[in-house]
Amino acid sequence: MLFAGFQATVFGLISIVLLALAVFTFVDAAFRREDAFRAADKQNKQFWLIILGITVLVNLVVPMFLLQIIGLIATIVYMVDARPALKQVMGNGRDRRPRGGSSSSDGPYGPFNGR
Repeated sequence: MLFAGFQATVFGLISIVLLALAVFTFVDAAFRREDAFRAADKQNKQFWLIILGITVLVNLVVPMFLLQIIGLIATIVYMVDARPALKQVMGNGRDRRPRGGSSSSDGPYGPFNGR
């Protein structure tokens, strides 16, 4: 009896984590530009939104473990293949200046040499 309750709790937590991951990837794909998918040579944006949207719906409506695993595979493929390629194409919003050197002597138009 105690083990059945523990098992239900563990599977419930796993389902919540899978749903959160699916929602995160769906929202991430929704906010990416369509041309970035083409530039990264990945499937188009509609493909990913459909696949990830189905994954979210399966996790919400029909929590069958086999379907959740299939959705998890699609989510992982997006996370490790498409998302890094999209971030590389789009940039991640950070400053792209090269690292290294002292930035305290840099002026607004380049290094300041004091001459």
